[in-house]
Amino acid sequence: MSRRFLDAEDDDPVLSMVNIIDVFLVIIVILFIIIVNNPLNPFSSDDVVVIKNPGKENMEITIKDGEKLEKYQSTSEIGSGIGSKAGVTYRLDDGSLIYVPETD
Repeated sequence: MSRRFLDAEDDDPVLSMVNIIDVFLVIIVILFIIIVNNPLNPFSSDDVVVIKNPGKENMEITIKDGEKLEKYQSTSEIGSGIGSKAGVTYRLDDGSLIYVPETD
């Protein structure tokens, strides 16, 4: 039967601080990976469109164009304005849309 006796290194309070620092470093690395994988991260120059709650009353569209961020929130108002007919859109049986521009 073997007994373990405490060594001088077993009481060292600095060792527990080193372990805490290691845990915090792992947490920081995980957070950094999450930020890099986010499509709206500030370090990428990609163009991204993110739609939250599509088709619902509280729908929000976020557009990232390079370093520029624009947010649009849906309202219950119908849009209006002055313009002209630009073409016709047809919905196919499979759900896809085809736009046919109008010729002069």
